[in-house]
Amino acid sequence: LTPEERSALTFLYSYMPTNDLIDRDGAYFLENVRSSLQARQEMPWGKQIPEREWRHFVLPIRVNNEALDASRPFLFNALKERVKGLTLEQAVLEVNHWCHEHVVYTPSDSRTSSPLATLRTAYGRCGEESTLLVAALRAVGIPARQVYTPRWAHTDDNHAWVEVWVDGEWHFLGGSEPAANLDIAWFNGAASRAMFVHAKVFGRYEGNEEIISTERNTTTINCTAHYTPTHKAEVVVKNADGSPSEGALVHFCVYNYAEFYPVATLRTNGSGYAGIST
Repeated sequence: LTPEERSALTFLYSYMPTNDLIDRDGAYFLENVRSSLQARQEMPWGKQIPEREWRHFVLPIRVNNEALDASRPFLFNALKERVKGLTLEQAVLEVNHWCHEHVVYTPSDSRTSSPLATLRTAYGRCGEESTLLVAALRAVGIPARQVYTPRWAHTDDNHAWVEVWVDGEWHFLGGSEPAANLDIAWFNGAASRAMFVHAKVFGRYEGNEEIISTERNTTTINCTAHYTPTHKAEVVVKNADGSPSEGALVHFCVYNYAEFYPVATLRTNGSGYAGIST
């Protein structure tokens, strides 16, 4: 292994779910690492991507709970000529056009299909369309992440879409829903009223966003401020004797369709405090 390959594999093995470790051997992950390094070397924006963004938003193969497949080298080979000579922003829009050419929206309640499975069926719901776009962007070395609102403010439904890193800033676009520019989608109005928009980031991430929780494999971050002005919703839980209650579960809920729906669940800290920007 080269030092770059060893470093990338160490990062993946440190945070990958146990089932990925069991289901796939080292040759699979090494092939994906080498494809990622090849994209970093050959794509004109490869040297522009900071190490933190590359590790957390390009290198990881998994996007959601889809089955792992051989999509990374396939997507790289399918897209590298298509984005040749484009700026980073132009490449993002072109990759989204390519995804739209191959996949149409169809509702589904099944487990998220893998990028190659979505391409073969030629349809998917928003979670699968956005998973495909994230995988395609990462395949050509562009940092991307799937973002999600657990419940819209105006309906009893949710939605997933994509944020992409372009020239130092995160922008959004609908997965396999091409538009002429970034930050334009059919859900602009709905997102501006969203109570909570979040992303699960592979590994121990320490970016500029508000960290909601840190799990064994992922870091959950708050992306709501990308779409609307926010205010801190704060709760302090105390025991009967007035002392702070540490570890209490606090559910932050949105009220619509005659129910309180939890969009985020936090545990209080040592001061009995829990809060999110919303």
